[in-house]
Amino acid sequence: MDKLKDRRIAVVGLGPRGVGALEALAGLADKNGICVPVDLFDPHPAPGAGPNFDPAESDLCRLNIPMRDIELRAPEAMGLAPLSEWLVPPIDRDSFPPRPRLGAYLQHRLDALMRAPGLTLTNYAVQVERVSRRGQAWHLKAGGVWRGPYREVLLVPGQPATKPDGQLAAWQAQAARFGGILAQAYPARTLLQQAEAWTGKMVAVRGLALSSFDVVRVLTRGMGGRFSSAGYQPSGREPRCIMPFSLDGQPPYPKPDTAEIDADFDPTSDETAAFRKALAAAVNDSPDAARDRITDAMIPPVQRILACCGAKLTRNAVPDWLATEWADPGAQDRGAAVDCLIDGVAMADGNRPPSVGYVAGQVWRKWQDTLRQGYNPADTPPRTAALIVAFDEGLKRYSYGPPVDACRELVALIELGLVLTDLARDPDISLVDGGWRLSADGRNATAEVMIDAVLPSPDPQQVTDQLISDLMQDGWLTKLDDLAARTGPDGRLIGPDDRLAPGLSLLGRLALGSVIAVDSLHDCFGAASHRWAEGALSRIARPAAQIAQD
Repeated sequence: MDKLKDRRIAVVGLGPRGVGALEALAGLADKNGICVPVDLFDPHPAPGAGPNFDPAESDLCRLNIPMRDIELRAPEAMGLAPLSEWLVPPIDRDSFPPRPRLGAYLQHRLDALMRAPGLTLTNYAVQVERVSRRGQAWHLKAGGVWRGPYREVLLVPGQPATKPDGQLAAWQAQAARFGGILAQAYPARTLLQQAEAWTGKMVAVRGLALSSFDVVRVLTRGMGGRFSSAGYQPSGREPRCIMPFSLDGQPPYPKPDTAEIDADFDPTSDETAAFRKALAAAVNDSPDAARDRITDAMIPPVQRILACCGAKLTRNAVPDWLATEWADPGAQDRGAAVDCLIDGVAMADGNRPPSVGYVAGQVWRKWQDTLRQGYNPADTPPRTAALIVAFDEGLKRYSYGPPVDACRELVALIELGLVLTDLARDPDISLVDGGWRLSADGRNATAEVMIDAVLPSPDPQQVTDQLISDLMQDGWLTKLDDLAARTGPDGRLIGPDDRLAPGLSLLGRLALGSVIAVDSLHDCFGAASHRWAEGALSRIARPAAQIAQD
């Protein structure tokens, strides 16, 4: 096997997306009979898992994907067992596994890469502070030491440190002064330790999406409480009350409870083919035309599934719902949070016909791979990109939903009075002695603890990580209007002159807009990783001077 000693690759950051990219590179290199030297830079103790799937994290943190839907592709030459066979003890196919157990599997896959043909990996457990172009190669400053040269550098930053938004910044500045406790949702194991001191306190949670379910689980089951057929049995160590809130006050809808129920939402092969064709045209069209093309492809499967499920709707119900969703994503769900949870559970377990939105969200979930395949390689006009991304992000309240039992548990906690959702929709918040005063619809309550469970937006200009800031200042990283970093189909960064950076690539959430649906675990092992690997391998096999002229 030929070793390309002078054509090293650096991967900065890792996690599941970095593992997926390396697996793709290993498979291609092995097929071509070459061995690529790769230096990995990630200070995390379990770099293959990363913070989101840290094996040391609390088991109270769960995936929002059931075992039946987890398929993390790997090169055949590595001989890796699928997650369902690797886990001991095994997890039922309809269950949603704890994130740390998946993290242990991801770390196992990184360990396998260390022995895989096609790559020679060297791991540096240090933070990269700067990336610099010198001549026809890249150099990295990591742990105070410059390393290189590298023909290719892949950035996998995950969710880098970000400036707090205005609300959070004000809370951080004044929390100590007013005596309140300001905590973060993650790491959950840290939150679990902090919560031991919050017995009997009022706790507010900023956010009502998936992270808030983890937070509520930590503050209840993590404190020794348990659920049974009779409801929730408190341990006495819980907070007095937990008050989650968000701008719209809406929790996400749960995924279908079983594989059999989930199958009712499958689009047909012809419907998926029609969507693929519509998307191929939409990504190169104007915003209005793109909206109309995608809508026309969605109406037939949504109407068909609604009819099969016994929903009785007017003729224009589906097109009208989709039109409103495009214009104002999420605006059509404005009921009380507890009603939303109860309705979601009933639809997810098949006890009531699904709504238009629920069906649209499930169809969209099943088209996520098709969406990425059609959108990510395209050079979509910025306004069209913003529209499609907003539509996808809005539908996440259905397509990225939690397990049904998590919603059932939350309903039980609301009925018990341990969770209060009366102030869930965009409450007025004022800092007072001892904490935060929440007010909405004539009701108010004061929290002594505030937990931030909101994921920052992937705006490179808001990132405080010096590496990203320097790349923007040096002109290697530019933004896509109001979205995130501009990247080409193979992940290479696009500069202000619209030219692809020579061998400098970025994968993941910080490229939202150039790519779509990036928060999915499956995307880490999908086509985007393979496009990067194919491009990187083709470039390192060519003279550096030729690459610089591309």
